[in-house]
Amino acid sequence: MDTLTRMRAFIDVVEAEGFSAAARKTGRSKALLSKYVRELEDELGALLLNRTTRQFSLTGAGHTYYRTASDILKEIDNLADLVRENNADIRGKLKVSLPRTFIDADVGQSLIDFVKEHPDLSLEIVAEDRFVDLIEEGFDLAIRITELDDSGLIARKLSDFRIYACATPAFVEKHGPLTHPQDLSRVPFLIDTNSRTHNTLRFHEPKDGSFSVSVSGPIEVNSPQATLRAARAGLGVAMIPDFIARPYLQSGELVSLFDDYLPSDRGIYAVYPHRRYLPAKVRAFVDYLHGWFRKNA
Repeated sequence: MDTLTRMRAFIDVVEAEGFSAAARKTGRSKALLSKYVRELEDELGALLLNRTTRQFSLTGAGHTYYRTASDILKEIDNLADLVRENNADIRGKLKVSLPRTFIDADVGQSLIDFVKEHPDLSLEIVAEDRFVDLIEEGFDLAIRITELDDSGLIARKLSDFRIYACATPAFVEKHGPLTHPQDLSRVPFLIDTNSRTHNTLRFHEPKDGSFSVSVSGPIEVNSPQATLRAARAGLGVAMIPDFIARPYLQSGELVSLFDDYLPSDRGIYAVYPHRRYLPAKVRAFVDYLHGWFRKNA
């Protein structure tokens, strides 16, 4: 029995959180998986799992081995994908993290279009407004709408991105004039708590550089769609992503404020771990999104 088989058995057990669950998932018997893990421990001369009749836990050595073994097997699988790329369709499972804003807007259609073009691909979409740990949580890639931080990840820019300070014309007439971002400190503001700074907004002035404005208001919610609805109801000013705000700005239902003061260094990025062999399914997905944004800009 080779080490890779034992290694895969160990990882299956850890990720399924038990021998019985791993047996159901892989189609192998519980006894066989237990045998493989025991042989792996004998080969390494180290205990990887603390076992009881009802549960198990990873030892310190088990944690170390799991992290490294997972990376090794991903590299092996990715190499196989690369070799097959010219001889097979895009297939397998692709796990993607993205903001709720992305999938709830029209741009979410790009995901549906991609799956329609690749029927052998299974797309697992996790929509939540946090920066996941791609490696630790097993994601193939993430879509991020942000100013890109320096990290060990690889990023490809899919599109420019703007955010608008929006309000209804009636709100502006009632609370105006609103000519400078500092005016936001005296009017109701609708806070999207997905923002890293929550109630502190950052602006940029050509002469004086960056400055911040503290805001408060009647609603705090982790949803730009909700702040959009509140802004349309005339409850305050809201920061709304361009691909959500655009129809309402074009119709005149909302107006944008302080455009000359808002940062222009944001973008929409596909982010994935650095790998020697980028899986074909990841490359195809990123290429597709890049083309979709160029076509639908």
